[in-house]
Amino acid sequence: MKSSFIRPLLEVAVVLFVVLGAARWVTRLFSKRTQVYEATAARQMRLLFWPLLALGAGLSVLPAVAMGETTASTFEWALTGGFVLFTLVLSGPALLLHLRYWMLNHETTLVFQPNDNRFEVYEAGLRLPFARRDVARVERVTCRARRTFWARYDYLRLHLADGRVIVLTSLLTELEPVAVFLRSVPTERRSTYWCWA
Repeated sequence: MKSSFIRPLLEVAVVLFVVLGAARWVTRLFSKRTQVYEATAARQMRLLFWPLLALGAGLSVLPAVAMGETTASTFEWALTGGFVLFTLVLSGPALLLHLRYWMLNHETTLVFQPNDNRFEVYEAGLRLPFARRDVARVERVTCRARRTFWARYDYLRLHLADGRVIVLTSLLTELEPVAVFLRSVPTERRSTYWCWA
């Protein structure tokens, strides 16, 4: 009886998935592509997938040991604690960086169309008043630790002539095309092991 109820639901889900995918493909094909970047859920999941997977693997061991049929020994608890600590060390820095970048750019929108010479930054829906000529210098900070969960977190700091500083993080988009677009501005490139903006 259970399978007779679940099968139609799965079939409907597959049909919806195919129809929505096809509709999305058709609309992309015929729509004018605008380059508007925000901290979308898809972008965040792309950055957080491996850290959350590692954290989930580490935390999934705790209920198994705590609610097992037999009482866990001290050695088993020590192994469990070590595994949880190991996964926290792996995923914790990426989660902290993600939270920091989200605090900096969750209300930021970047409109970037290099072919039209368009570069605008909006904060909470309001355009920040500056032009490309107002950017005095650019800091481009990338992660040196390539094989870590936080390797894809980097940022671009725009120092404006009037003293304001605008921070664009990898939570919005890949930042290298923006840095290339601003190549006429004096740029300081740095690599660090942990890109805390």
